[in-house]
Amino acid sequence: MTRQSERVIGIDLGGTHVRGGLVQGENLSEIRAGRINSGGSEDEVLQDLFRITDQLMEPSVRAIGVGVPSVVDVETGVIYDVVNIPSWKEVHLKELMEKQYGVPVWVNNDANCFALGEFYFGWGRGHSSMIGLTIGTGLGGGIIINHKLYPGVNCGSGEFGMVPYLDKFYEYYAAGQFFQNVHGMDGEQVFRLAEAGDLKARAMYAEMGAHLGNAMKTIMYTYDPDLIVLGGSVRAAYPFFSTAMWERIRSFVFTRSIDRLRIELSELENGGILGAAALYFDSIQ
Repeated sequence: MTRQSERVIGIDLGGTHVRGGLVQGENLSEIRAGRINSGGSEDEVLQDLFRITDQLMEPSVRAIGVGVPSVVDVETGVIYDVVNIPSWKEVHLKELMEKQYGVPVWVNNDANCFALGEFYFGWGRGHSSMIGLTIGTGLGGGIIINHKLYPGVNCGSGEFGMVPYLDKFYEYYAAGQFFQNVHGMDGEQVFRLAEAGDLKARAMYAEMGAHLGNAMKTIMYTYDPDLIVLGGSVRAAYPFFSTAMWERIRSFVFTRSIDRLRIELSELENGGILGAAALYFDSIQ
């Protein structure tokens, strides 16, 4: 059986919603979504996840992949301290879902799933290695090396936002929280002002872009990628911070790396679902 014929369920679990779909080859179908009782018990939230999976499950499904906003033991599929779901402190999700559905299950964090989604279905196609960088309130990432996801021993690789920088760390300055942290302003408000042509708001984005450019250089010094794909809500503001970001990148010592570097904005509408399904493809690569 080839990848083109295999049917895989991808589940994207967030802090308030769960979304899923059936992936076969390049096609995504049967998308389902629902709210989760994020303040409920461990089992109540699990039942919300099952409710969506039940709608997608059929005899031809080969595997299930689940992306979660948390730390994951990728060997055992145990997830810890899920963001915005207080009751999910230690959930043996792989074991529970395999018992429920009788097919192999892979679990990983959402940033790694983002990178895999881009690698298999987005800008990463045709590349052997790439970095997926998610820029929302925080700054996270996933690393693909030689056609394989590199999650690290504890699923902690790609956490570029936690690298020490200035008096804090990159995420403090190079993500959406920058506007509140440094200027005491809501990021969405700054975006609306920038769209309206407000020069102060655009200057704030340039400031953030310079910090992000420094983060990019750190990534380049450690991984020397030729492709970085940006996801997350802040990518919508790329025109406001890209010039300042590239100005910092161009101070990179090794000019050949700059010449070969591509930075692209994710165009996947359902990247979380696709990336979760791609956990299975990565496992058999």
